[in-house]
Amino acid sequence: MAEVAIVASAFGAGAIRRDGHAAWSGAAKRAGACAFEVRRELMDDADARPEALGALGTALAREGLWSVWSTPDTLYGADGVLDEAALRDAIGCGRALGARFVKLQLGGFGDDVQVARLAAVLEALNVAGAEGATADEAPHTPRVVVENGQLAQGGTLAQFIGLFRALRAAGQDKLIGMTFDIGNWHWTGEAPLMAAVALAPYVEYIHCKAVEGVGARRFACAPAADDALCRAALARLPAHAPRGIEFPFDEARVTEDAARYVAWLGAA
Repeated sequence: MAEVAIVASAFGAGAIRRDGHAAWSGAAKRAGACAFEVRRELMDDADARPEALGALGTALAREGLWSVWSTPDTLYGADGVLDEAALRDAIGCGRALGARFVKLQLGGFGDDVQVARLAAVLEALNVAGAEGATADEAPHTPRVVVENGQLAQGGTLAQFIGLFRALRAAGQDKLIGMTFDIGNWHWTGEAPLMAAVALAPYVEYIHCKAVEGVGARRFACAPAADDALCRAALARLPAHAPRGIEFPFDEARVTEDAARYVAWLGAA
């Protein structure tokens, strides 16, 4: 069985904004999930402060869940320059939460990965976080992963191939990883299975969803039990990569739906 995470928005964006993430952690655990993805866009500023994130991380750990910190911020700005402030903020929030992964959007990456600067920022954050701490006390540093988004900027296969090719050429192919969103490729007109084959070596976390509609009217939905695309994509992606449920549960039977899809995705 693969590890399965539930993305908070699967319980409904309105419900998370109303109740807070912690209120739904028990439901995720009862559904059989191993992890809970916390979404910055579903929080107000007070909930995203370090002390509040620390309390949320404690609540998730109490349920036996590890966490993902997800932000809509991008690793690269529209001008193609590394957004160091966004990266620092994301890692700081992820560290406060105790997250296993920190997930950003790729953004406006062109052809200059700025490898040396990216490595220096990550190293500085690791060193700064551990300053004054013993080896046993050194703070947890989450793994940075970038996700293919729904916009052309940060959602094309060519950008991700270019990113990881440049990292590999610099001997830094493990510097960051990827969140592979099976459904998001539809928004940018890419072939999900072709992307899965090309990017599998870099994938560390998977977002699972099917897509209905066309053009700007596309929306995420639950995969059918016999969804050929989802199963084929998972077969091409690393078996050890945790799988996240990023489609909405049926509001009339949230508990039943959550448990059913956790079991399905874990075995798919």
